[in-house]
Amino acid sequence: MIKKILTVAIVLLATASLSFANGLNLNSIGARALAMGGAFIGLADDFSSIFWNPAGLAFFKAKTFGFYGSDIIPKGKYNLTLPDPVAIALGVSPTVVDAKTQMKHYLGGMIGYVHPISDKLVAGFGVFQPSGLGAAWTSTDLGFISGNRKDIDWSSKVGLITFAPTLAYKVSEKLSFGARLDINYGIFNLGTYAGKVEPPVVPAAFDLGQYEETETGWGVGATFSVLVKPSEIFSLGLTVRTPVTVKFSGQALISNLSYLGFSGESDMEREVKWPLWVGGGVAFKPLANLTLTADVQYTDWKVIDVIETTYTDPIWSNLMTLSGKTEMPMHWDARVQIRVGAEYLLKGGIALRAGYYNDPAPAPDKTMNILLPNYDFNAFTFGVGYALGSLQLDLGVEYLFGKERDINFLKTFTHPQIANPLYDPAYADAQPGKYGMKILAPAIMVTYRF
Repeated sequence: MIKKILTVAIVLLATASLSFANGLNLNSIGARALAMGGAFIGLADDFSSIFWNPAGLAFFKAKTFGFYGSDIIPKGKYNLTLPDPVAIALGVSPTVVDAKTQMKHYLGGMIGYVHPISDKLVAGFGVFQPSGLGAAWTSTDLGFISGNRKDIDWSSKVGLITFAPTLAYKVSEKLSFGARLDINYGIFNLGTYAGKVEPPVVPAAFDLGQYEETETGWGVGATFSVLVKPSEIFSLGLTVRTPVTVKFSGQALISNLSYLGFSGESDMEREVKWPLWVGGGVAFKPLANLTLTADVQYTDWKVIDVIETTYTDPIWSNLMTLSGKTEMPMHWDARVQIRVGAEYLLKGGIALRAGYYNDPAPAPDKTMNILLPNYDFNAFTFGVGYALGSLQLDLGVEYLFGKERDINFLKTFTHPQIANPLYDPAYADAQPGKYGMKILAPAIMVTYRF
């Protein structure tokens, strides 16, 4: 059983690089949009429109600078309890893992500038983080899957930064188009357990120790959008973000591999696909001081099926190929998010906001693991804004409640001396156990028009 789980641990080496491509994409750029549940495509009337719907910039009449910052604070848990017959046969306590993530802060944000060129043409430039998350587990909690070692760094920190020159053109007061070039820079750091080498490869079982991986990469895509305003109280928008392939390269390290006479480091390469994203939204103002919004956002996660990794060092390449670690099955599915929001304007330039969205997990049970936690999330958002002349301050907070996932232990369990008729080969890459996650994300945004 320990060998089985250690094998799964090594599989995490490649899969964790996609933790920013999960339902936890930072699709709530901008404190105002965040507070309205991320339902902003049909409204698109502040500088975060560079992200949501570039066509919205066409209606800007003043130069605008904005800054947005957020702090993503995840709180995860993982529990592995063995069935009594298996625990007895292995001679261990039924509960072998009861782990929690460390308290970590993952900062994100956006800087944007909008510059009207003429009455019809507006330019913009934004730098934002559309994807980013991480996990840091308490190492002493994971001794059972770390060969009884309690000094292993189990962590991942990933992010994607987009540099986005943007243009918007106003055909009329009722119609505009927008386009954005997405120059994406990705970064990823991972620490996990490297596992053991077993006979007959070596005379006796050998602990490989710590695995670390650091990668960066670039990929270029584009975004196109339209905003239609049939009347003063109703508008609708559509945004399409093209697929992008980010080519990562970096270095991998196994701390104890050099004791076997091999290099402890290797350069590596990996291509990660970001899928097609399509969002449609509406905004409706039934009252002069009340705005209601709703979005439907589709992500074609099916492109994430099997991830291939190339190790430059020939020894690493041969070892990883023989162990089947150069191809990582993911088998993700396309998903749709439903988002709704509201904004109510009070006297004195104060605005109250609230929203909700549902974010279903793209990853199936058969590829679930602790460094790539995917959950069905229900997210509730709240916020407040204050406008004083050309200056506006917006605050927002997002609470994401993940539905617990339970990966059946018996579907994954194999042991040479214990028959298991419930073993399912489709779950060979899953990490069994119960998973839970909650996320708190406060945000602030400052906008100045001049």
